[in-house]
Amino acid sequence: MADLMPIFLFGLVGAAAYFGYQQMQRDAARVSERNRRSEAEMRTGAQGTLVRGEDGVFRLQED
Repeated sequence: MADLMPIFLFGLVGAAAYFGYQQMQRDAARVSERNRRSEAEMRTGAQGTLVRGEDGVFRLQED
């Protein structure tokens, strides 16, 4: 039983590292998209990106 604890602990740490890495990748993609959109808005002089809601009304896109 004592030999299983380090294996279990390393597995738990590995799983936490994997899920942390996945979260970091999603956050990096979201920030990259936000920066790309912001740069495009600065080039065109726009003040935001409009998206059509489910009710058919255009609103500013939220991050």
